[in-house]
Amino acid sequence: MSTVTSSRPTAPPSAAAADPPRRTGRRQQRIAATVLLTPFTALLIAVFLVPVGYAIYLSLFGEDHSGLGFGGGETVFTGLRSYLAVLQDPSFLSGFGTIALYCVIFVPTVVVSALALALLLDSGLIRLRRTSQMLLYLPHAVPGIIAAVIWLYLYTPGLSPVIKLFAQADITIDFLGLHTVLPSIVNIALWSGLGYNMIIFYAALQALPREVIEAATIDGAGGIRTALQVKVPIIRGSVVMVCMFSLIGALQLFTEPMLMNQATPMVNSRFTINMYIYDAAFRRNNYGLASAASVILLIVTCVLSYAVTRWSGRRERRA
Repeated sequence: MSTVTSSRPTAPPSAAAADPPRRTGRRQQRIAATVLLTPFTALLIAVFLVPVGYAIYLSLFGEDHSGLGFGGGETVFTGLRSYLAVLQDPSFLSGFGTIALYCVIFVPTVVVSALALALLLDSGLIRLRRTSQMLLYLPHAVPGIIAAVIWLYLYTPGLSPVIKLFAQADITIDFLGLHTVLPSIVNIALWSGLGYNMIIFYAALQALPREVIEAATIDGAGGIRTALQVKVPIIRGSVVMVCMFSLIGALQLFTEPMLMNQATPMVNSRFTINMYIYDAAFRRNNYGLASAASVILLIVTCVLSYAVTRWSGRRERRA
């Protein structure tokens, strides 16, 4: 009798035995990833996606008053009417221009200043580096509203010892004037955010391989050349991150001008975009208009953040 043998190759016993452990390992990785991502996903939905969705919903509705407006308002679907009203409002466009000018002044100033301080600390030219870091970071620990109140006291004529000191030297300066109020706001934000960004740059510089710095020194590069041509290009990722975060924070400017609104007529109730949104929602009770302005601000922020990220990616690929 002849026996029929199968021509199929049989898997080695070792491979068959190793397959279940691999599946178990992948399953455990999926479970671990799910457990770790669930809190973040829940918070993202609760504090970002739901409010954004509700703001979009509110922006599409408004209140119409019948007759002469003495009766109660009726909520009706208005479509994009609130968006058109926002984009055609001169005060909103003026607030957008103010924010744009503020970003042009503040973002490069805080990034360059923080990077320069971090490079100076990393070079070893400053003694007591731990103490210097603490003193530079300390203003960031002060709440923003407290910092604004402190600086408002220093800007107010008749109260400020700084203005009195300038007056003794026959120098007259108005920190809350037409052309100085925006630089004064930039100064408050710079005082609060400089130390925080400096710590980010300093931590990135401390992670650099010392061999690279030593090689540059052996090749004859001086301190400034090493800092600009060796250290800064390596920490480009941290520079881009600080630029993006500073830009996002600048677009959300609210606390400082809101307090200065009570001290100078140069800062009106719609001085910035966020102040426009606050005025529309809580002074004019127009939540559709406020929501539409909020959505526009969100879109601008996302577009600018994406542009900075793409620009950084192209620079890295070219390098």
